[in-house]
Amino acid sequence: MSGETDLKTLLQSLHPVARDGDYVYALWPHGRPLEGGIEAAVREAEGLTVVLRRDEADALGLSYDFVASWITLQVHSALEAVGLTAAVSAALTHAGISCNVLAGFHHDHLLVPSADAGRAMDVLRLLGKGLVLRSERPEDRAEILELTAQAFSVSPVTGEPVDGVPIEAGLLRKLFECPEYLPEFSIVAEMGGEIVGHAISTRGWIGDLELLGLGPIGVLPAFQKRGVGSALMRETTARATAAGEPGIALLGSPLYYMRFGYVPAASVGVQPPEAMWGDHFQLLTLPAWPDDVRGTFRYAGPFSGL
Repeated sequence: MSGETDLKTLLQSLHPVARDGDYVYALWPHGRPLEGGIEAAVREAEGLTVVLRRDEADALGLSYDFVASWITLQVHSALEAVGLTAAVSAALTHAGISCNVLAGFHHDHLLVPSADAGRAMDVLRLLGKGLVLRSERPEDRAEILELTAQAFSVSPVTGEPVDGVPIEAGLLRKLFECPEYLPEFSIVAEMGGEIVGHAISTRGWIGDLELLGLGPIGVLPAFQKRGVGSALMRETTARATAAGEPGIALLGSPLYYMRFGYVPAASVGVQPPEAMWGDHFQLLTLPAWPDDVRGTFRYAGPFSGL
């Protein structure tokens, strides 16, 4: 059976599957006969590199540094197919995940850091839908502002069409220029080269404690309820956790955001900037959250003008 060569079909048919256990790269001792469950090997001028399960390497007394999860792309890609490796590598690079690729006759195999395996699987599933998450670039801003205006053209509060430019688009324009702007937390969702979603988190405070204030988050109407917003939420959480941020605050529907781990901020001792917000003002505590935090949350400057 010949392999698939069409890139669009390949991406839509990735079907990533993670193997159980951890895998490592090791340099095989010169002159030692091969033994054990070696999964792959590459001969170089400097010696023989082998890939095998971590427990096998330990039993054989081999040294290693990189501990990986093994993900197989179940699509049968032709060896002469163009673009699959580049697309997968670019998507994982945008997510800050390193990747080593092994090409077999039937499938491509990815070895990613074990700690990033879950995120890598999420990225690959989204890539199968044609969705890539990356940091915003300055040249994206006009497209993002137009996207935000479309996303909020119907008020999420009243359900009625908005006259003029939605306040969320005006707020976002100011957030791009304010001192509290954090470029690594301005994230776009891109599909087929078009930006279809955007989420921004800016610096906020509870007293002297720095954390993030999420919003606005917008998705083009035609792409809503297709997982784009959820992907942006999860990516924001992953980046915040990796950066050592203690928590993320937002204003929104408790029923929607609870699925991402958010709770009413007052339940963890944090009060909203406006008392009337009540349980709609929510907080996600991250591993760096300190004990006994109490106080009122303060958003970036542009929020005070709303």
